[in-house]
Amino acid sequence: MTIQVTNVVKRYATVTAVDHVSLQVEQGQILALLGPNGAGKSSLVRMLVGLTQPDSGELTVLTPGRFGYLPEDRGLYQDRSIIDNLNYIAKLRDLDSAQAQQSIEQWLAHFSLSDRKKEPMRQLSKGNQQKVQLIATLMHDPDVVILDEPFSGLDPVNQEIVLQVLTQLREAGKTVLLSAHQMALVERLADSLVLMNHGKVLAQGSLSQVRQQLKPVPQLLLSCAEPIDLSQQQKPAGVSQWQPVDTDPKQLYLTLHAEVDRHQLLQQLVAQLPVVALQEVQQNLHELYLQAVKQQEQSS
Repeated sequence: MTIQVTNVVKRYATVTAVDHVSLQVEQGQILALLGPNGAGKSSLVRMLVGLTQPDSGELTVLTPGRFGYLPEDRGLYQDRSIIDNLNYIAKLRDLDSAQAQQSIEQWLAHFSLSDRKKEPMRQLSKGNQQKVQLIATLMHDPDVVILDEPFSGLDPVNQEIVLQVLTQLREAGKTVLLSAHQMALVERLADSLVLMNHGKVLAQGSLSQVRQQLKPVPQLLLSCAEPIDLSQQQKPAGVSQWQPVDTDPKQLYLTLHAEVDRHQLLQQLVAQLPVVALQEVQQNLHELYLQAVKQQEQSS
C-alpha cells in the first residue's frame, strides 16, 4: 500500500503545525520524518491515521485494521499484566484468538519478554514498556506501520533490536512511516527522509538527495606536524572559521566560504603551517539539519 500526502496544511489556532507538506511512501519502503519536537511530525501522523483532519490538501487516510500505529503518547493499563494488555488489544481488534496468541508469543520472545508476561506494566522499565507498545502495534500483521518516536526510552541495545524489526518489516513488503529525532539511527535504514522544522519541509528524498538539498557548508580537517597556536596565525582568505580539534592540538577544523579556490588555500596553509594532510569532512545528517534550520530562521 502506498501512502500519499499532497500539499497538506494543518493549523491549530494561530499555529501552522503542518505547512503545505507533500510526500509519498511506496510499498516495501521506510520513510522517516525527522525533526525536533514541534516540527509537525506527530501532527502529520495523526492525520494519516484519521485522528484529525487537514485544513487543506489531500492525503491517504489509512484503513482501520490494515495499519499498526504506535502513538507518541503511550497508553497501557499500568496495573494489568503485559499479557492482559495485549489480549485486551487483540480483542478490540477482533482478532482470531488462536492467531493472536501465536503472534503475541512470537513477539514476546523476539523482545525477550516471555518470562515477564505476567508482570504488571508498572514494574517494567520505560524501554520494556515501549517494547510492549511495539508488540501491540505489530501483532495483527498490518500492511502499513506508523511509528511515532519508536526509539523513545530505548537503550542502545534495544534501539538495535528495533532497527532489526524495521528492516524485517521492509523485507516483508510492509510500508513503514516513522517519525523520530534520532537522525543517526534513522539514516542507517530509511529509504527516504523528510526533514521538517516549524511545519515546513526543509529537504526530502534519499540520503544523498537530502545532503545535496541541504547545501552543506564545506569543512576540511587540517593536520599538522606540531601543535597549532592560532593566536600566532592569520586566518587564510576563504576560511570563515577555524577551530582546534579538542582531542588533538595538531589538528584544525576549517569552515570555508562557499566559493574558494582550494589549491590556493592549500598553498596559503603550507606557507604558514607544517601541513601534513588536508581532507574533506563528511558532515552527518544532524549537523546538516542544524545548518538548514539556522538558514531557515535567518531568512524568515
